[in-house]
Amino acid sequence: MRRLVGAAVACLLLAACSASPSTSTDGGVSEGRVDVNTAALRSLKARAGVQPCVPGTSTGRLPRVTLPCLGGGRPVDLAALRGPLVINLFAQWCGPCREELPYYQQLHEKAKGTLGVLGIDYLDTQPAQALRLAQSSGVTYPLLADPAGALRTAFKIRGLPGLVLVDKDGRVTDVEFRVVRSYAELRGLVQKHLGVRLPA
Repeated sequence: MRRLVGAAVACLLLAACSASPSTSTDGGVSEGRVDVNTAALRSLKARAGVQPCVPGTSTGRLPRVTLPCLGGGRPVDLAALRGPLVINLFAQWCGPCREELPYYQQLHEKAKGTLGVLGIDYLDTQPAQALRLAQSSGVTYPLLADPAGALRTAFKIRGLPGLVLVDKDGRVTDVEFRVVRSYAELRGLVQKHLGVRLPA
């Protein structure tokens, strides 16, 4: 009986973040309808202390998709990024995403100079809420926005949260759709798939 209850709870958790997000007031989810670079958003980003987006300068093996920087800044062509890099796919409408953001921030702080952390606000039409979530979670690593779901096919996204691990050559070594429960769990995934040693 306990197994059945556990399975039901797991299914509910997965369903919660695989559903479509609430739409903006104009009902649009295309990038053209969601402005992620307004004066208000730039102010929110500054208050949250989120770092600027840094475009890559090399040729890696990530998808050739250019995404805007959440809250203003230079757009980033993912194909120009190299690793080691951890990409966190999240959205403010995804409950489990909220729970795990502090672990990505911890990784960002402990791995400085060793590995990069990048967040992508996926299929989210409320960038202000995403930046408020970053602020309340203490997130300061760079954030991109993909309100139109441009990465859906490239990463075979089937729900959130998502985790993409990229090696030093810009090659994706692992893509997972799971809830990270601790920094230790995240650290273990990085060490296993990227071979990067990190402090506990």
